[in-house]
Amino acid sequence: MTLTRQLHKFGGSSLADASCYRNVAHILEQYSSADDLVVVSAAGKTTNRLIQWLSLLSKDGRLAHESLQDLRTFQQHLIEELLEETVADELLTSLHLEFSELGQLTDSEITPARQAWVLGHGELWSSRLLAALLTHKGMAARALDSRSFLRAERAAQPEVDRGRSLPLLQNELAQHSGHRMVITGFMASNQAGETVLLGRNGSDYSATVIGALAGVSRVTIWSDVAGVYSADPRLVSDACLLPLLRLDEADELARLAAPVLHSRTLQPVAQSAIDLTLRCSLQPESGSTRVERVLASGRGAKIITSLDEVCLLELSVSRAQTLEQVERELATLLPKAQLIPLAQAVETDKGQILLAYTAEVANGVLALLQDSGLPAEIRLRDGFTMVAAVGAGVVINPVHCHGFQQQLKGQPVEFIAEAESGLSLVAVLRQADTQTLVQLIHQNLFQAQKRIGLILCGKGNIGSRWLELLEEEKVALEKRHGMSFTLIGVADSRRYWLNLQGIEPVQALTLFDDEATDGTDWLPALGQHDYDELVVLDVTASKALSERYPEFASHGLHLISANKVAGSAKGKVYRAVVDAFEKSSRHWLYNATVGAGLPVNHTVKDLRDSGDTIIAVSGIFSGTLSWLFQQFDGSLPFSQLLEQAWQQGLTEPDPRHDLDGSDVMRKLVILARESGLALEPEQVKVESLVPEELETLSLDAFFEQSDVLDERLQARLSKAQREGKVLRYIARLDKNGHAVVGLEALEPEHALANLLPCDNIFAIESRWYRDNPLVIRGPGAGRDVTAGALLSDLNRLARLL
Repeated sequence: MTLTRQLHKFGGSSLADASCYRNVAHILEQYSSADDLVVVSAAGKTTNRLIQWLSLLSKDGRLAHESLQDLRTFQQHLIEELLEETVADELLTSLHLEFSELGQLTDSEITPARQAWVLGHGELWSSRLLAALLTHKGMAARALDSRSFLRAERAAQPEVDRGRSLPLLQNELAQHSGHRMVITGFMASNQAGETVLLGRNGSDYSATVIGALAGVSRVTIWSDVAGVYSADPRLVSDACLLPLLRLDEADELARLAAPVLHSRTLQPVAQSAIDLTLRCSLQPESGSTRVERVLASGRGAKIITSLDEVCLLELSVSRAQTLEQVERELATLLPKAQLIPLAQAVETDKGQILLAYTAEVANGVLALLQDSGLPAEIRLRDGFTMVAAVGAGVVINPVHCHGFQQQLKGQPVEFIAEAESGLSLVAVLRQADTQTLVQLIHQNLFQAQKRIGLILCGKGNIGSRWLELLEEEKVALEKRHGMSFTLIGVADSRRYWLNLQGIEPVQALTLFDDEATDGTDWLPALGQHDYDELVVLDVTASKALSERYPEFASHGLHLISANKVAGSAKGKVYRAVVDAFEKSSRHWLYNATVGAGLPVNHTVKDLRDSGDTIIAVSGIFSGTLSWLFQQFDGSLPFSQLLEQAWQQGLTEPDPRHDLDGSDVMRKLVILARESGLALEPEQVKVESLVPEELETLSLDAFFEQSDVLDERLQARLSKAQREGKVLRYIARLDKNGHAVVGLEALEPEHALANLLPCDNIFAIESRWYRDNPLVIRGPGAGRDVTAGALLSDLNRLARLL
């Protein structure tokens, strides 16, 4: 067994046709390792077609034969499409033999055991075909019939006997080390060697139980949806994906027979260390839902789910005392048989107990109750539906309880029940339009999709890249948060373009000159907007714009900033900005001001919020200066390297703002304030690399007269090289407020001397990280990572909203 082994489960929709099989093979190539396990369902609707064939056997032999031949053709075409002839021949031979055996069956021979054997063929065919396809693509794989190691006895809800199954699975895996094992889902075998089906959508259950037995680190269930949504996205168009779901909420959703999570799937997860993730096989990068192992308090409903084809078991009891006795017996009998009802109600005045079940298991429950000798008359009624609101705290959330009941007024409600766990409100209705009902409840309980308007200030290097990134990520961003994000404004230092109907990010720059208005005061033009929230993104280095931050807050705008000026301004100015946003309950996020896309500000703030104390911060804070001094070895004049960096967009528009240390100083002040230190800019001792005679020149003149810069830095480099050292531009800060920024000569082995070009490094010493500093390292300059940091802050803001 290996701790890094994972298990991937693919459902029938992920294996619907030949292109789906190829897609699954590609996913396994990208996301799996050689020892991983794969559990598969039957391809497409294969199991349903086998059920149809069994049904036709007793009605019409000719139609039954045609049905079986159609299925045979489907399976044969899959093999022929996916495999070369020499590889396909062996699978086709086995397939034809099995269909011949099936074709010889008669209706009189279809015992429950034989029926289970028939229905298990779909998984068998999928397993063999996928294993052959993977091997053909250079990924060593073996097909494995789960009946060779999973043991279970026939029951309404068969449960795998893990004690008997574990050594058998260990033996199988030991024989095939270094191979991806493609295992049939849905079935096990009993003591008599007969096939036992594991129930509705039993492949998910078999996947997690096999994962638990094999000690895998993660089970990923791949299906045709990205995970758990606030409602079925096929029913509710604005349903949002839930990236995290608590284990108990997921278990409740599974108990209520939600299509994305199935009954008993989570039992092995809860009893092991498995990390469970749900992903979409059709679009692997479209998001996912991870089931969290937390049971923290909740505040209300997260998901609206529904189910058609619900049955009611009506138990009529003659006396009140006997009613209590029947309740007690049911409370023991049903959990023992793993047949917890979807919902139940006790009607004392009528002497009745109502139990709601899926149509699939209702007859099995009826038989169990009839055999139990309960003192009650039992009647099975069908033709019901169910809707439910699921989420920790839902039954004590008065708004959600009221909204749920209000939407059910006028509906044919049989009863409404609260789960004993407090995790769901369930309504059982006589046949109703569940799609409309789910839409209404979802709309009522969850705030309608928020509309977020975005205004971009700065359309240069970073701004233009951010517009491209917004275009690429907009759909995923909206789905992730259940909000719409609309670009409504673009501004530069002289002009602005506002369109409250929306601006296409790809057209923002090309149409700006034609659409823009002269001036910089665009705030009054926002007066007629109807967005729920407005967000300004400042990607400039403008002091004038930073001075308007309190005004943005007073107008109710949120702010995401890559502009360092306000964060590193004098304490009085900085505090005024912070106060303005706090008083107006607006958010100001500025992770992009330090380290580009590196999570430096977030990390320092989180350490403080968790009770730690920052003692010192040091490192290389400028990606530009990091690149320059990694390259500067004397083979080229420093000014030539500087011009290269400028042309590549690695510097500020005026590279002297990098060389004079002001950029590093600002970052150090911002980090100091995040660390809880009241550092003023003038308290930082800064070494500027810009000669005085070059400070006031135009940019062109600066580059033309850069010989003096080259001479001074070459002298510093030569001295360092004589000592066997290298030059690096370092920032240092301690808890006493001593702050220094400047050029240092370091030993080549020093941690700050060995970085990749453009890398930043931040070493954070704290009470918890005193002896071994917390280090954050990575690219600290460039349009891509900075634009990414802005998008990261937009995601963070969406979560705050």
